[in-house]
Amino acid sequence: MTSNARCWTPPAAAPLIAMLWLSGCAMDGSDGPTSCPPVVEYSPDEQSRAAAKVDALPESALIVRMLSDYAVLRDQARACG
Repeated sequence: MTSNARCWTPPAAAPLIAMLWLSGCAMDGSDGPTSCPPVVEYSPDEQSRAAAKVDALPESALIVRMLSDYAVLRDQARACG
């Protein structure tokens, strides 16, 4: 009886070709992202109302840290454009 195991073995180049093909879809270019996210502008009134609400929170509130992270992301989005 002859073995057909060789028929089920992919060529050695097949995994490499598959990896290159899939990684090509995720490429963003060497210069980084080509588009920047929009930055929503808030009126001075909205900003002061939000600041008053944040000031009323305890410093240990999780939302205070999250808003700080959000401020960094907004700065990065502005720098991107």
